[in-house]
Order: sequence, then structure tokens, then C-alpha cells
Amino acid sequence: MENVILIVHLLLALALIGVVLLQRSEGGGLGMGGGGGGGAMTGRSAATALGKMTWLLAIAFIGTSITLTILAAANSNNASVLDRLTDQPVPPPVEQNDLLPPASDLLPPAASDQPLLPPRAE
Repeated sequence: MENVILIVHLLLALALIGVVLLQRSEGGGLGMGGGGGGGAMTGRSAATALGKMTWLLAIAFIGTSITLTILAAANSNNASVLDRLTDQPVPPPVEQNDLLPPASDLLPPAASDQPLLPPRAE
């Protein structure tokens, strides 16, 4: 159920972005810039189909947001994240010597050893 609502929520978000980007700009970002008959301080214009679609998608998006919040709260186990962190056992301390490889691995090969040859393809 939660996955279905989440998918619908994501589709609504994409549709809302698309509808908003398709709308005609009112000009003068955020109503600034003056001039012209349009802007934030003018009378209300007639609602267009894109405007109505934007309201419909926005209401559906808010509805799915609230539904997802309610489902997430119902699925929680009423425990704090900090409580879950303190419930974990403390790992034993690691000594510095345990982190280092043996000293024999760190030494260069002896001079009497033959040089390593690459393998042959036969």
C-alpha cells in the first residue's frame, strides 16, 4: 500500500512540475519590475485549464504527502533514533598491534632470491 501511494506521489510531483513549467509567465519575476497590465497587483484573471490542473495536482500531491506521513507514523515503533543507537552493543577495543600486518610481510625479499618472472602463456 505504501509503495503504491509513493509511486502515485512521485508521478504527481513530476506532473505538477510539468504543468507549472507549461504555464505562461506573469512577467517580472515575483511581481517586480512594474509596467504593463499584468503582475501581482492587478485584478484576478480568468482561470485557465492549466491553472485548474495545477490546483488539482497540488491538492492530490498534498493528500498523498499527508497519507504517506500517516502511514510512516503508524509503521514506526515509537522509539527514538537515539534509543536505537544506544541499544547496540559496544564493540571490544582493538589494539594497535592487531591492525598491523606481520613484520615478515613488510620486509623486502632477500638478495639471494631469484627475480620474479612474469608467467608464460603456453
